[in-house]
Amino acid sequence: MTVAPRHQIALSGPLLAAAPILLTLAAAMAVRTPIAVAHPLAAGLLFLWVTSDTSLLAVIARAERLRPPVRKLVATLAIAALAALLVPPPPVRAALLSLPGLAAAIAVLMLVHLSWALAAAFRQWRAASQARWIAAASELLPPALVRLAAAELRLLHLALFRWGAPPDVPPGCQGFAYHRHLTPMAVTLLALQTIEVAVHHLLLAHWSAFAAYILFVLSDIGLVYLIGLIKSFRLRPVLLTPEGVRIRTGIAIDRFVPYADIAAVEAAFDSTLVKDRGTLNAGLLAWPNLVLLLHDPLPGRRRRTAIAFRLDDPEPFVRALRWRLESRPS
Repeated sequence: MTVAPRHQIALSGPLLAAAPILLTLAAAMAVRTPIAVAHPLAAGLLFLWVTSDTSLLAVIARAERLRPPVRKLVATLAIAALAALLVPPPPVRAALLSLPGLAAAIAVLMLVHLSWALAAAFRQWRAASQARWIAAASELLPPALVRLAAAELRLLHLALFRWGAPPDVPPGCQGFAYHRHLTPMAVTLLALQTIEVAVHHLLLAHWSAFAAYILFVLSDIGLVYLIGLIKSFRLRPVLLTPEGVRIRTGIAIDRFVPYADIAAVEAAFDSTLVKDRGTLNAGLLAWPNLVLLLHDPLPGRRRRTAIAFRLDDPEPFVRALRWRLESRPS
């Protein structure tokens, strides 16, 4: 049995990424207990130690080398120090800041991190031609958080502002619509959801105004997201690109398949193929009218050897795809 060198061993996974957050939440609850309030300085120092230690251990475990970059360590400590100042209750925070040396160390750490991050963000802003805001913000904040915020902002922009925009069909690509059969059903669901939310809000308001307000906020967010999904059906058609097929169902599904991986395209098939566990059903609310059969499974945990989807007019797509498959080099 071959053992990997120590410098190549790196832990990864959702549990490792969530561990610092879970431990920080547990420490945040512990620091609000009566015994912590009775001993605020000890509770604050313990909270600072837990947040910084768990964050550093997670960074080291995820690193591809035993020594992560110094800048990453500084950023991790700065975020842990910021959490130690924002999360604990006021008595614990005041006890921490009452130590002049600790307060000065936190201030210097934050200043070094911000200076380093701003310089890197400025370089990313000048170098990046696309998504420069994301590249620059990722130098100041956790990249995963920045990507999530960017995705949410794009969805809100799509739902609230992109009315009458042209479909997303890049140069050199052919777009094939599927929204004509899908949008009416989705709009019906939107109308039913709006009615249901209004009725639930009125009934819940008689029991608790606060609960009704929470439901109102959550339901409005859900309605905005559903509007964005409905609009994305028209704006994100299925594409034939120079390299392959891009199967899209709004913002819900986006899978690219190179022409070399496509075995055949079928317009006549039975329900067994669509319901098979190896088939990715991208038809959503409608029964598919096309299936792509693949030579090799799609990347991912599940072995997907076929993609089922529906187009408003499948014949032009089938002709164009078969021509591209026949004309590809053998």
